[in-house]
Amino acid sequence: MSQSGEASWYSSTFQGHLTANGERYDGGALTAAHRTLPLGTYVRVRSLATGKSVVVRINDRGPYVKGRIIDLSYAAAEALGLPDARSMRVQIERVEKTQTGADEDNTLTTEQ
Repeated sequence: MSQSGEASWYSSTFQGHLTANGERYDGGALTAAHRTLPLGTYVRVRSLATGKSVVVRINDRGPYVKGRIIDLSYAAAEALGLPDARSMRVQIERVEKTQTGADEDNTLTTEQ
């Protein structure tokens, strides 16, 4: 499964709100919202502009803005360099949890 489109990120006003799977939104966690992927799915999100990527876990539904395919937590957006922009062109690809390849600090980020 691979999909390309626009990514955006949750504003701080959502901090602590319940997500679709019952967790509280944590801007520091590597999570995201997707309309159709099963909750708990891991996806690698790669910026088409920078090549940076991050692995996130889907824990919410959305985005509800036309043309956007994924809403990222603040931490995930920051890993891609997104907080300074409204949205960013990305490619997402489903990965198995065992394929995430966590870095030393366990952030699950990669650069290509």
